[in-house]
Amino acid sequence: QLQAFGGGLAQAGGSLRLSCTVSRKITSITVMRWYRQAPGKERDVVAIRSSDGGTNYPHSVKGRFTISADNAKNTLYLQMNMLKPEDTAVYYCNAYLWDLGSWENYWGQGTLVTVSS
Repeated sequence: QLQAFGGGLAQAGGSLRLSCTVSRKITSITVMRWYRQAPGKERDVVAIRSSDGGTNYPHSVKGRFTISADNAKNTLYLQMNMLKPEDTAVYYCNAYLWDLGSWENYWGQGTLVTVSS
């Protein structure tokens, strides 16, 4: 089970940090991702973190967003800096792991981020 929180209203140029608590050892999860979905658009990945700590970002957020994890707290974070109005979306955390005999995707419930200009 994943629970995302930390969304809210920010001004352009501001910062927010999203958190995603995980109900299992985060070190057991192969890949964790943050996605976002703006109104009328598809859900897109904005940050990827593999179990070895490697990270990857699309061009749209590279240099502004940082994905990290606190293994002791089993919590995933997304630090978002230099926010832009186009970052407005519902943000979801995602866990991809081998579970119950197959590769599975688990999703948090989403947290809304609104960036005003």
